[in-house]
Amino acid sequence: MENKHSQRIIYKDKDYYCSLAFVLQLIGDKYKSLIIFHLKDGGMRSGDLQKSITDISNRMFTYSIRGLEKDGLVKRTVYPVSPPKVEYELTQSGKSLIPIILSMDKWGQDFAKEHHLYAPSE
Repeated sequence: MENKHSQRIIYKDKDYYCSLAFVLQLIGDKYKSLIIFHLKDGGMRSGDLQKSITDISNRMFTYSIRGLEKDGLVKRTVYPVSPPKVEYELTQSGKSLIPIILSMDKWGQDFAKEHHLYAPSE
C-alpha cells in the first residue's frame, strides 16, 4: 500500500516526494510566512507591508513577494494613479494558510513562555 505522503509532486521542474517539503518550498522562508501573516487582515500597500516586517531589505521583500505572487498565494494590484499605488492581498490559496500560520505563531508564543525566553518588560 502506498503512503499518500510519498506521492511525487512536480512543481517548477522540481520533484518533491514529501508534501511537507513542497509546502516549505512555498512558504518556508522567514519572510514569505511573515508577509502572509501581515496580509491576514486584508490588502496592504506595498510600502506599508514592507515597513510592517522588521529587518527586511528591499531586495528580499521584492524576492519574497514575487515568489508568493508567482505561486498564486498573493495577488498584486497596481492602481493607475500618480504616484503609482501597488497593493497586495492574499488569494484564496493564501488565505487558506492563515490558520496554519496562526497556529505556528501560537506555538512560538507557548514555547517561548514555557522555556522562559521572553525578555523582561521595561
